[in-house]
Amino acid sequence: MHMSADERASMLRRLKSIEGHVRGIERMVEEDAYCIDVIQQIKAVQAALDKVADLTLRDHLDHCVVEAVRGDDADARARVLDEMLTVFGARVR
Repeated sequence: MHMSADERASMLRRLKSIEGHVRGIERMVEEDAYCIDVIQQIKAVQAALDKVADLTLRDHLDHCVVEAVRGDDADARARVLDEMLTVFGARVR
């Protein structure tokens, strides 16, 4: 990853928060909480993880993909494009 120290610290804070929320969901399940309340918390964690994924994707596009596309290494270019297709489920096998 090529994030700045501030960006990395922000992402780590997000992940720690997500970790805490997941532990909270675990407690809710142990305490037999109302199903809809558990689902709402799960959806919140999913949204938070999506944000982390978006930030990671932005970093990857801004650095790894741009470097490969601008570079002279055709194999590196093919590799990053194949990775992107694989991640998004569009890879043709």
